[in-house]
Amino acid sequence: MRHPILMCICVGSAFALSACDDKAGKADVDRALSDLNVVDESNLGDVMLTVADPNESVKYFQRTLGEKPDRLDVRRGLAQSLIRAKRHTEAVAAWKNVVDHEKSTDDDKVEYADALIRNNEWKRADEVLDSVPPTHETFKRYRLEAMIADSNQNWQKADSFYETAIGLTTQPASVMNNWGYSKLTRGDFPAAERLFTDAIRQDDSLFTAKNNLVLARGAQKKYSLPVLQTSQEERAQLLYTLGLSAIKQGDTSIGKGLLRDAIDTHPQHFEAAARSLSALENNVE
Repeated sequence: MRHPILMCICVGSAFALSACDDKAGKADVDRALSDLNVVDESNLGDVMLTVADPNESVKYFQRTLGEKPDRLDVRRGLAQSLIRAKRHTEAVAAWKNVVDHEKSTDDDKVEYADALIRNNEWKRADEVLDSVPPTHETFKRYRLEAMIADSNQNWQKADSFYETAIGLTTQPASVMNNWGYSKLTRGDFPAAERLFTDAIRQDDSLFTAKNNLVLARGAQKKYSLPVLQTSQEERAQLLYTLGLSAIKQGDTSIGKGLLRDAIDTHPQHFEAAARSLSALENNVE
């Protein structure tokens, strides 16, 4: 009589073990799927931050953040997307939400300061950077410090920060251009010309630096274009900038000649240059 009871116990135990195995297996599968979803979300997030339309990226991260408000990477994604979309006021609030997270980093504070500068909130940006330890020495931190020093007209600090920033990057063209523009606004035209030339040497596609170089040369009454890699339209724009610079210096006849060169060089109708030349000629008459 004991055998049927023992058999029932064994069968019951087998079913119990089978049920436990099923539960454990399901938990493993759920865990694996959860990990897979995190990877997929991470990859999608990377896509949204690089090639997706900025405003679509904003919508994606806003939706995801609504579902997972504590995810620091999602908060960062939203803040970065808002910067890409040039929605700077919203980006400031988003980066504040990032730095308020318990696991935020000093890099997050630097990005927050960057957003504040883009939103023309220089004093708050300065305060945020002051809260970053001096041991946090990064290219972006020093570039922002230089820009803030510029805005305060603290030229000695600005020069020091620009120099440090250049030493912390392998792509210094944009910093050289900023530093050159700082020198230009101070009236140190030879130094500005050198820095713009250096920026173009580092990145010959940087048209802003080319235009600034022409401004620095024009301020010194150097009315010839330096040797530059340019398209026909860019060359026309540079001649136009140089012509306006000559007129501002009082060299009207040279300026008129440069405006004509700009009109002749441009592959299409150069409305701005034609209008400036017409106004100048009518004024002279």
